[in-house]
Amino acid sequence: MEELQFVVLRDRKELKEKAAQWFHEKWGVPTEAYLECMDAYMNGETEYGWYLCLDGDKIVGGLGVIENDFHDRKDLTPNVCAVYTEEEYRCRGIAGKLLNLAVEDQRAHGVSPLCFDGTADEEENLKHAELYWQNWGKDDGQDPIVEVLVDGEIEVLEIMKEINANLKEA
Repeated sequence: MEELQFVVLRDRKELKEKAAQWFHEKWGVPTEAYLECMDAYMNGETEYGWYLCLDGDKIVGGLGVIENDFHDRKDLTPNVCAVYTEEEYRCRGIAGKLLNLAVEDQRAHGVSPLCFDGTADEEENLKHAELYWQNWGKDDGQDPIVEVLVDGEIEVLEIMKEINANLKEA
């Protein structure tokens, strides 16, 4: 295994087709939909980007930032989407590092905060929220992720802030 590399797709345009196909294989969304979003991003039509983790030339993790991730809360945008890490690469902090890369890149382009559509499993959401705040939460007065949606309802934000406050006190 080579050293993992975290990249912004705009900086590695040659990976666009491969990335669109990889995301399609993970989520079943048509490749063309990913290509459309990626083209808009790489042509400067939007700042909503795509982020990859590579092991050599193999994509082992990725996520995107899009206008809306299939929920009815149109007021909560943009959304982190398509978060996936290959099973044999899990528990290495890849998704968190990708999320941090996305948050920092989006913030550098004037896009902040981001929204994340969580699962219906509250325990799972809490685990991910706690991991995020322990490892990547910022202490600069800006929440890197403002809302976590669960079935279209905001349920985790206050818990995330409480976890962050508790970590600061520890």
